[in-house]
Amino acid sequence: MTYCGHCGEGVDARDHSRCAELLQMEPPRFCAECRRRMVVQVVPRGWSARCVEHGEVRG
Repeated sequence: MTYCGHCGEGVDARDHSRCAELLQMEPPRFCAECRRRMVVQVVPRGWSARCVEHGEVRG
């Protein structure tokens, strides 16, 4: 199953169009693969989000 990076719910659970809009402006808070809360760091030039199981995503 794939999860929403903003709210952590399953992508099939409900409409995530608002979550998609928010993810364009801010980093994901949940891992899309396992739903774990990610460690997020925001810096002036971007952000990074790290999942313990699946590694790091940058933006």
